[in-house]
Amino acid sequence: MKRIYLDNAATSFPKPVAVAERVASVITEIGGSPGRATHRMSIDAARVLFNAREAVASFIGALDSSRVVFTKNATEAINLALKGTLVAGDHVVTSAIEHNAMVNTLKRLEQGGVTVTRIAPDKEGLLDPAKVMEAVKKETRMVAITHASNVFGTVQPVGEIGAKCRERKILFMVDGAQSVGVLEVDVEAIGADLFAATGHKALYGPQGTGFLYVREGVEPKALIDGGTGGPDDTVEIPERLEAGTMNTPAVAGLRTGIEFILKEGPLKIRNTERALTARLLTGLQEIKGLKILGPLEADRRVSLVAFTLEGKSPDAIGQRLDEEYSLMVRCATHCAPDAHRHAGTFPDGAVRVSPGYFNTAEEIDLLIGAVKAIAAT
Repeated sequence: MKRIYLDNAATSFPKPVAVAERVASVITEIGGSPGRATHRMSIDAARVLFNAREAVASFIGALDSSRVVFTKNATEAINLALKGTLVAGDHVVTSAIEHNAMVNTLKRLEQGGVTVTRIAPDKEGLLDPAKVMEAVKKETRMVAITHASNVFGTVQPVGEIGAKCRERKILFMVDGAQSVGVLEVDVEAIGADLFAATGHKALYGPQGTGFLYVREGVEPKALIDGGTGGPDDTVEIPERLEAGTMNTPAVAGLRTGIEFILKEGPLKIRNTERALTARLLTGLQEIKGLKILGPLEADRRVSLVAFTLEGKSPDAIGQRLDEEYSLMVRCATHCAPDAHRHAGTFPDGAVRVSPGYFNTAEEIDLLIGAVKAIAAT
């Protein structure tokens, strides 16, 4: 039975063939350590990083590619944004439905004297910008929220919140793990001072890739110290925040993933995924006892849909979808237990289906049919 992969919100699969080919070519043909020597292999490797940085900056609307810092994933980027910026006495406003990358990092900072206010969204997972700003006080240093929830799928009004933060001279940090590559992202337009994202989801890069955009004038402290390839007492962003040898082949693959998006057409990809999501939402709503988390309109969410089925364990549903139908989805709490508490689905969580560009309408129909069969037994 053919495997049908519907877990793209965790990591995209399959990757474009060109991504794997590029990773292999950097390993076998370039191979040098970037920025560590003057020989041609080292220079070629440094050029790989530079070109990838340029590609990421252009894709997210950043004016200066040197403000793009490569990390191993969005979690590291979020840690760098928060731990590198906040100090004891600072206050942060965030949402009550964040991913654990945000939640646990802020909890650790609370132990060191940072205070946090968590704003509950509505039942669909949508934040009210007015409520976010009502929580701001004189000690507030930052507003930190996800662009799109990995449980509700809801797209947050980041542009409106960012504009209000800019007016109040408060840092605005955005977790773009579920949005970049799915939605059009322009860090200047949304007013992001810090924008964290992963490379292995909708950017089609290899696992182990991510980045943090840092607006000029914001200077986070480094999470780790070590060799940067330059005079370490004067080195600046991005190298100051990238100590140690970079994963050059993977970063090269990330650039190739972005090139794939640009070649296919970002709008074409978005429309394809939106159509699949709309089809999924329509079909699931026909199943008795099934509850969808988040908005029922595909244009108000990214391409993921989480649901519960009355009387059925999400884990059991996921296991049956895999073993009986060869359908790959993700179940339980999706590293976001706070979001499930808000949804009333904690501790069991939900079944999350996340179509990607390489899925088809027929595969969505197979998933819907399988869930109907499981609901009836």
